[in-house]
Amino acid sequence: MVATRTHEVDAPDWAAIVIVILSVTAFAVAQGLTFPLISLVLERRGVAGSLIGLNAAAYATGAIVAVLWIDQLTARFRGNRLIVAALFICSISLATFATIDYLPIWFIARFLIGFCASLISILSGAWLNTASPDRIRGRISGFYGAGMCAGFAIGPLAIPLVGTSNGSAFALVAGYIALIGFACAAFTGSTRTSPERAPAGALLRFISAAPILVMIELAFGFADIAAISGMAVYFVRVGHSEAFAAYAITVLSLPTAFAQPLVGWLLDKTSRAGVTICCGLVGAVAFLAIPFLQSEAAILVVFAIIGVATFALSTCALTILGERIEGGMLVAGTASFSLAYSIGSVMGSTGTGSLMDWISPRAVPISVGLGLLAFTILVSFKRP
Repeated sequence: MVATRTHEVDAPDWAAIVIVILSVTAFAVAQGLTFPLISLVLERRGVAGSLIGLNAAAYATGAIVAVLWIDQLTARFRGNRLIVAALFICSISLATFATIDYLPIWFIARFLIGFCASLISILSGAWLNTASPDRIRGRISGFYGAGMCAGFAIGPLAIPLVGTSNGSAFALVAGYIALIGFACAAFTGSTRTSPERAPAGALLRFISAAPILVMIELAFGFADIAAISGMAVYFVRVGHSEAFAAYAITVLSLPTAFAQPLVGWLLDKTSRAGVTICCGLVGAVAFLAIPFLQSEAAILVVFAIIGVATFALSTCALTILGERIEGGMLVAGTASFSLAYSIGSVMGSTGTGSLMDWISPRAVPISVGLGLLAFTILVSFKRP
């Protein structure tokens, strides 16, 4: 059985909410930086493409291991301390990239960053819901999503700011994350709540009890990575410039960050299931419209709508999770979200690549749009 919510905190635990938003923003900055920067540095050093891909896989492996170990870790350590520890380990791992050139060490550091980022994501999402009263849960989840989006957008900015040649970008972000770790440690003494221990075997129990919530996060992962990776290649193959493809990814991220608090307000003031369905439908229609647009300005506007609508699915899932689930099962829920996002992202990246090669580039936005449409129809009949 999944523990459903029977009571809520009377007032927000603002200290905990500050820690959660700071930590998830830091994790997003680290992820936003490492994915492009490590590939660029290894490419410049002449490392084979297969090894560059394996290094990226080390991050994903670390993230999956964190999901599988979450119940054991929360049984041994308090969740708030795990978040602070993960921030410091992430900072040290980033500093390793700046100071050590030995490739096997880079694999270990990349694994640790993936592990810590996943740990922060799982525990922060659970803690956010524990610390938030339901009447404003959507708005707080919206600011949480805004911090994550902003982090993803800001992280890569360190590359043009300090370059890729001397490890300064790694060192800069390592210092930033260490500062966030110290700030979170300072706020910990003022919190009234903490992420609870995840019961043994809770992950599978949650997935079987709340499959629609898990599917919402899977749909987000599928559409998010399809937009970031597949659509960038799509734009180039249908005749747009590489610069336009880069602008499109930026447009995908920045408006999304600003829009999430509004999505959160809608979640608090209207039907949460209804907001979820509308976001899926808007995202589906926007993807389906892309191949028929000629104006680059119109394409960028629609692509911004895609970013807002698809990321809002994650905000919806997190808010509904907190509304219905409590205790250690919250950790199981956010762990299942992390796993679902990873699976969805693999589907989004490999599926769009295969369609582009086997059919045509235009099959990419159409297939993603149809996939989101099928998801929306399912959620309409099986409301979360």
